[in-house]
Amino acid sequence: MNILDDLKLQYKQGGVAQRLIYWNIAFFLISFVLPGLLGLFSVNVNLLQYVSLSSNPSDFLWKPWSILSYSFFHFDFFHILFNLLVLNFSSQLFLTFFTQKQLFGLYVLGGIFAGAVFVASYYFLNINSAIVGASGAIMAVLVAVTAYQPLMQVRLLLIGNVKLWHLTAVLLILDLVQLRLGNMGGHISHLAGAFFGLFYIKALQNGTDMSIVITKIIDFFANSFRKSPSTPFKKVHRNYSKPVEKRTSSRIVTKDKAQQQIDEILDKISQSGYDSLTKEEKDFLFKSGK
Repeated sequence: MNILDDLKLQYKQGGVAQRLIYWNIAFFLISFVLPGLLGLFSVNVNLLQYVSLSSNPSDFLWKPWSILSYSFFHFDFFHILFNLLVLNFSSQLFLTFFTQKQLFGLYVLGGIFAGAVFVASYYFLNINSAIVGASGAIMAVLVAVTAYQPLMQVRLLLIGNVKLWHLTAVLLILDLVQLRLGNMGGHISHLAGAFFGLFYIKALQNGTDMSIVITKIIDFFANSFRKSPSTPFKKVHRNYSKPVEKRTSSRIVTKDKAQQQIDEILDKISQSGYDSLTKEEKDFLFKSGK
C-alpha cells in the first residue's frame, strides 16, 4: 500500500476531527500550489482573496461563501501548524463527551459566529481588512469542552499535568493581551469563537443542541443527491376461477379396498369352498358382515 492509499484509508476510517485536519491541509496546499501553477501560464490569481472574510460588506455580496470558507484557509505554515495542533488536541477531548456530528456542527457554527463578530467589529471601527484561519472555530471547540469539564487533567509536553481550564485561560489571556498589538481582527475572532463555545455548551446543558441545524442542512443536501432505490415492478397474477373443493379421498379409498378384499374372498369360497379360507380371511369376512 502506497502513501496515497494509506491516506485515503485513514480519511475513510477517521472521524470528523481527522477529516477537518485533512480539509485544512488540502485547502492550504491548494491556496499555494494553484496560484503557482496558474503563474506558469501568466495568470496571476490570489486564491485567498476569494475565500478570505472581508470586513467590507460589499465584498460579502460577491463572495457570501467567505463567512465559512475563511475558517478552512491559512496564510502561512506556522499559522496552520499551531491551529491544527490545537484542533487535534481540543477535538479529542470534545469527542470524549460528545458526538462527531456535534463536533462538526460546533466547528461550523463557531467559525460563522466568530466571522460575523469580526465583520461587525471592524465595520463599526471603520477598518477595512480581511482574515483567514480556523482559530475562531477551534477556540469554540476548546472552550466548549473546557466549560463542560474544567477540572479535567491534561498532560502537556515538558510541563506535565495541568487542569484544562488553566490551559484555556492562558490562551484567552494571550488573545486579550495582544488585542491592540497586532492582528486585532484575528484576536477578535478568537475571543468570539471562545464566547460561542461557552454559549453552545450552556445551551446544550439546558436541552438545546444548536449543532442540529448543521446536521439537518447536511442531511438535506445528502438526501437530495442520493438516488432513491428503485423498486422493481412486480406483476401479480390472479386466478378468478372458482376454487376446487378439497376431496377427502382417504375414506373412499379405504372402502374400495375393503370391498375388493370381500370380493376376492367370495370368489375363493365359490371356487374352493369355505374351508379353504385362512383364519384371517374368515375373521375379516365375519367382521365385515356385522
